[in-house]
Amino acid sequence: MAIKRDYYEVLGVGRGATSDELKRAFRKLAMQYHPDRNPDDPMAAERFKECSEAYEILSDPEKRRSYDMFGHAGVTPGAGAGFGGFEGFGFGDIFDTFFGGGAAGGRNRRRSTRGEDLRYDLTITFEEAFTGVEKLIDVPRLVSCETCTGTGAQPGTGTETCGSCGGSGQVRRQAQSIFGAVVNITTCPSCGGEGRILRSPCADCRGQGRRQQQRRLRITIPPGVDTGSQVRLSGEGEAGFRGGPPGDLYVVLRVRPHAQLRRQDQDVVYELRVNMIQAALGDTIEVPTLEGPVEITIPAGTQYGQTFRLPAKGMPSLRGGRRGDEFVTVQIVVPKDLNGEQRALLRKVGGLTGKPEKVSRGFFEKLRDAINID
Repeated sequence: MAIKRDYYEVLGVGRGATSDELKRAFRKLAMQYHPDRNPDDPMAAERFKECSEAYEILSDPEKRRSYDMFGHAGVTPGAGAGFGGFEGFGFGDIFDTFFGGGAAGGRNRRRSTRGEDLRYDLTITFEEAFTGVEKLIDVPRLVSCETCTGTGAQPGTGTETCGSCGGSGQVRRQAQSIFGAVVNITTCPSCGGEGRILRSPCADCRGQGRRQQQRRLRITIPPGVDTGSQVRLSGEGEAGFRGGPPGDLYVVLRVRPHAQLRRQDQDVVYELRVNMIQAALGDTIEVPTLEGPVEITIPAGTQYGQTFRLPAKGMPSLRGGRRGDEFVTVQIVVPKDLNGEQRALLRKVGGLTGKPEKVSRGFFEKLRDAINID
């Protein structure tokens, strides 16, 4: 027989873990290894069974105390705690507690349930992210069948008690194991856990109570959104099953890059390319902003990488308040193809010493003299 791992090790917590820490650890593992999420991985089912067993013991103060004192021997049948007479390890009950039902072996009938949430990916321009925009989107989704009003039954007919489970929605099977009699509780395959079956399924939706339909929605996108931002439309997801409430629609945004500006949180950055003469002597240059071009003054002696700040020229904050700034970063462009006259002028300025040189005021004075600028 396989050796059982320590329950604290199974959940990845210390022996002094609080009930909240145990709950968080189990929730994470249950979401990762639940059989419904890993239908083709038999090891996932075993792992889910193992962590469920560990949580059932450690979440019960009496069982945990017995386990801490005597180990696995303290929670095996005959030790006053553990799994004697248990039904299906209680996995369905544990999963229902955390995730609202749906696990095999759960004791709640599957009647009306909430519809699934939907995701819609929408691409907008950089300018639309700045100003905000309204968009029309077409969303395919399941809607409640108008013919049967979501019941799944042909109008004028109804449902009847399932003969396989007697209306409980569950099938119980008993088997013998080394621990004694084990009762496995599974969802009834005939009625899908509802306890009732349709006398005459609706012809339009084939008894599903829902049908596919495309709906056009108007969405308002606020100023300041970025790639990954989400807009939630409550109640615009899939229709609920058997009259349950609808899910929500999440519109996930992608913002196209700007041709000239680059975003950093709420700030924007513009890389300004100037030639060596503009950097040396200074210039007034027009630069783009989100609200149109503006002129900035580049002072004489501007260095490569020097940055100038334009206050409140960036993106608005989604939470309100002030806008970000725009930062203009200077890049000095050195010409590659010089004619003879240009080469002569630069040689006249001097500087070909073969050694690193600290740029001084004298360099700019030589440059002015060489190109006859007062």
